[in-house]
Amino acid sequence: MRTFGWSELWFIVEAAKWTVALSLMAFIGGAIVGLLVALARTSNHRLASGIAAVFTQIFQGTPLLLQLFLVFFGAPILGFDLNPWVAAAVALMLNSGAFLGEIWRGCIQAVPRGQWEAADALNLNYYWRMRSVVLPQAFKISVAPTVGYLVQIVKGTSLAAIIGFTEVTRAGQIINNATFQPLIVFGAVGAIYFILCWPLSLWATRLERQQALGAAR
Repeated sequence: MRTFGWSELWFIVEAAKWTVALSLMAFIGGAIVGLLVALARTSNHRLASGIAAVFTQIFQGTPLLLQLFLVFFGAPILGFDLNPWVAAAVALMLNSGAFLGEIWRGCIQAVPRGQWEAADALNLNYYWRMRSVVLPQAFKISVAPTVGYLVQIVKGTSLAAIIGFTEVTRAGQIINNATFQPLIVFGAVGAIYFILCWPLSLWATRLERQQALGAAR
């Protein structure tokens, strides 16, 4: 058994780069999925809207840990051999896509109906109505809640440790197994998550205040 020291702390700190990388992968992939879900949910196409609603209910209604297990252990049954990195990224992308889709659906529907009616009066088709009128306004509304949800993505990456992906939490488990000093080890792990998430929380709060002030004017 060895004592927790600088080398052990640095091992955990270095693992933070994989937490950040996985968070970015989940956010970028989830943003693509979420945009498709939001557009489908707000469209007049009943089949697309129904499929998007079912997708959202499944991924919002089941634990992220279960989704990680299904992707990691279920993919080989379907003939796909996924390593922990890819499995974690796919599961987090789908989970983030469901939540971001609902956030953005609400933002799209928050655009005043007069804007939709004005686009219809200009005889704009669905593509140009969304691109030129609705989405630019919905984007301004969505920035604050999207940044706020990014905090949840960062914290959600900790569950990837259960399938063997070495991010901050998994690095902490490895060091704890060698030092048997859980209070110090997981205190350091918690501090790293706080350092990653706190600036995002402050940014989201600031954006919400700016948005509220802009709406009050």
